Amino acid sequence: MIDETDGAGETPDEGEPSVAAGDPSIADPTPDSSDSETVVLTTSEPEASEAAEPAEPAEQAGSGVLAAIAAFARKHRLPLMIVGGVVAFGLIGAGAMAAGVASSGGAAASVAAVTTPTPTPTVDAARPVPAAVAAAARLRTCSVADRAADGRLANFQAQVMNAATGEVLYDRGGTTASRTASVMKVLTSAAALSVLGPDYRTATTVVKGAEPGSVVLVGGGDATLSRTPGGTETVYPGAAHLDDLAAQVEAAWSADPSNPPLTKLILDASYFSGDEWEPSWNLKEREDGYMSNIAALMVDGDRDNPGSNTSWRSGDPVARAGDAFASELGGISVIERGTAPAGAQQLGQVQSPTVAQLVDKALVVSDNTVAEMLARLVAIETGAGNSFGAINAGVLQGLAAYGVDTTGITIVDGSGLSDNNAVPPAYLTRLFVKINAREGNLGVLMDGLPVSGQRGSLGYDDRFSGDNSVADGAVSAKTGWIDTGYTLSGVVRAQDGATLTFAIYALGDVTDEAKQAIDTLTTGFYLCGDNLSNQ
Repeated sequence: MIDETDGAGETPDEGEPSVAAGDPSIADPTPDSSDSETVVLTTSEPEASEAAEPAEPAEQAGSGVLAAIAAFARKHRLPLMIVGGVVAFGLIGAGAMAAGVASSGGAAASVAAVTTPTPTPTVDAARPVPAAVAAAARLRTCSVADRAADGRLANFQAQVMNAATGEVLYDRGGTTASRTASVMKVLTSAAALSVLGPDYRTATTVVKGAEPGSVVLVGGGDATLSRTPGGTETVYPGAAHLDDLAAQVEAAWSADPSNPPLTKLILDASYFSGDEWEPSWNLKEREDGYMSNIAALMVDGDRDNPGSNTSWRSGDPVARAGDAFASELGGISVIERGTAPAGAQQLGQVQSPTVAQLVDKALVVSDNTVAEMLARLVAIETGAGNSFGAINAGVLQGLAAYGVDTTGITIVDGSGLSDNNAVPPAYLTRLFVKINAREGNLGVLMDGLPVSGQRGSLGYDDRFSGDNSVADGAVSAKTGWIDTGYTLSGVVRAQDGATLTFAIYALGDVTDEAKQAIDTLTTGFYLCGDNLSNQ
């Protein structure tokens, strides 16, 4: 449930400085008799403890005069104070009059007014200047704490961002790079759209062999090429068919009367190199029908059933493709692996579906084989290489075009099956801001995402059901599942109109029920919208 709570902030008290003042003690002089008429305003006498020094004759004379003046002052203190006050008042009045004359442009004043300039405050360059006070952050009160505490989420990580403002609303381990499961297909698709473009196609070609009566079937990495009859719909919309390719070869072969009958087929799968099965993958993914070996030459994603997304795969997709093509040609007695001769005559060619079509397939039903096809083509196009080991550099190069920091990301495969992949949720929330804005070719990716209660892997009966159906149609996101984790990342169009990007990882000892816990939390994001609390 969503917990709405209120919070209040406190304003610190302000204090004022306390100032203390003291009155000086003034001792009256002792009256004394003197006949001196001279007035002294201030005198200074040595302390009794100071030793007297012999005086020069002039000094002695002066001392006598001073003594007489002091005696007179003591005797006539009151009259002198009155006279002094009169004199002081007269001086003040004269100064004011002189200032008035000067200001009115009259004759030069007898007393000059001196103006002291106001000093300009200076700031020591070495002292730091306080920055402007930051605006107070909005207090958000909609909590999903109870949903996030669901034990089915196991080792839980998540981040939520407001796509319009870029403000992170919710974060739990968002900067920690972890395995993504099939959410990795978002990165693979984004890289393919950047490097290859949405209209890119790869080709499967047949060329004349070096030996008489031989042809070479050259794989271009198209996992969707089908052995079914032309016009048949497979799991891959827009797939090319072997019977079309065979018809082109037979026409070109028979056009030259000097050609002997076709008897030998050579299979060239050298466009990809290295392992066909990533060592960190669980073999049960192949046995359960979720993943094929990855080769540059195969048909129907190496499925037993070309019309089923989940279907058993063989351990040798190249051989299966060769057998199927030999059957279409007829008369082939020898099938072997090899490479095409340089500059050989082309006898036929067919094209794969576009990258846009492949991205849709990789996302909406989480097709692993197509995701690996895209990742390998990206690595080749970027010059990174053509093996599993080249995928990290190739895909990261493709992602660089979007300007989102990829520091700390590790990409082992294109599908996300490996536990060794590592991507922080924070990267996904930022990439999905670009996807939601349809930057570059990313609108293709946005359109290919599953949608809660409506499309693809989020439209299945066990997703966004029950109370979570309130968010049907509001969540466009990529699902992920491997033995050690369930994930979901994408865009939420929240109840209050805010657009949120999010990523949720439930990792570790998880069960199938983690999917429902993830959906429940995502529904919480939908209900809270921009009022989502990080508490």
